[in-house]
Amino acid sequence: MKKVLFSMLLVGAATYANAQKSEVNEAKKIWGMLLIPKTETLAENLKTLNGGLAHTDKAIANEKSKTMPEAWSYRALFASRIALVDSLDLNNAKANQKIAEEAIVQAKTLDTKGDEKSNIEQAEMNVDNAMRNRAIFAYNKKDFAGALAAFNEVTAKNPTDTSMYVNAGVTAKAIENYPEVVKNFKKAIDLGYKDSKVLYSEIVGVTFDKLKDTVGGLALLKEASSKFPDDSYFIGLETDLYIKSGNIAKSQEMLNKLAAKDPKNAIYQYLLGDTYYKQALALQTERNKIDPKKTKEFNAVSAKMIALIDQSTPYYKAALELDPKNENALENLKVIYLFKDDKVNYEATKKKLDALKATKP
Repeated sequence: MKKVLFSMLLVGAATYANAQKSEVNEAKKIWGMLLIPKTETLAENLKTLNGGLAHTDKAIANEKSKTMPEAWSYRALFASRIALVDSLDLNNAKANQKIAEEAIVQAKTLDTKGDEKSNIEQAEMNVDNAMRNRAIFAYNKKDFAGALAAFNEVTAKNPTDTSMYVNAGVTAKAIENYPEVVKNFKKAIDLGYKDSKVLYSEIVGVTFDKLKDTVGGLALLKEASSKFPDDSYFIGLETDLYIKSGNIAKSQEMLNKLAAKDPKNAIYQYLLGDTYYKQALALQTERNKIDPKKTKEFNAVSAKMIALIDQSTPYYKAALELDPKNENALENLKVIYLFKDDKVNYEATKKKLDALKATKP
């Protein structure tokens, strides 16, 4: 009697194990049907996907079938697809993403022969796209805080995706989260983002103007200048900082070294002119505050202004000799000639400037 009972138990166990394997087969069948193009509502699609996921629930609950790699790879496929397509229920999408990520880990561990490699890769792609979609969906709804959190989730999982760091930085800027702007743009730069010059301009400006971090801003500026030594924006900004801090000599020293190294570079000549011209503008602001009745004081400041303007002029002219299309040099010379009531040079400079502007699209 014991022997017969034992045999019956064996048959029962085998039947139950086969039943659990059939759960995997049912999951496969449903997944195969999903690959056939057809028109379905989101609700219908989710119902089908949840049905397939339910079959994998039963498969992994059994001792026999829970070690089958395909039980986990198809579980990852269904859960990751739900995470990808469920755009209405954020919590459900996130919950299924977690299920998918756990299933991917199990599938990789069990798939020693690599038979499920394609399914695993598809599930990983679904998870990645689900996170990206959530971030973009939130951004389009102007839920910038939610979008930033989602973009940060993407970059944490894919730490070399430069475009997602840029998206995170843009999103952070929208909510004035300036530390996040700098962090994400700088990461994109470090990873070799193709438009690094633009990102440097952003983070240098943000660090100085919004974060009020002069030390950090100067470090970023020097880094940008070393990578883009011919860019007038970075060079000009650095010289401006020296001018504003009263260290004109440092500004001129830096520019003279650059000009000596590259004497045909019009930008350096223009910026050298600026070191004098901007001092003159600062004096003009100071002079405007003086009571005109204080003639002696007014004239003394005017004399200093004229001296600085006269020092700037040769550099602007040198810049134009090297680059006749240097619009900034022409603009400044036009103002200088107007200030000095030099009608001949004013009209000649204005004519060149107007002709240059006319050629622009």
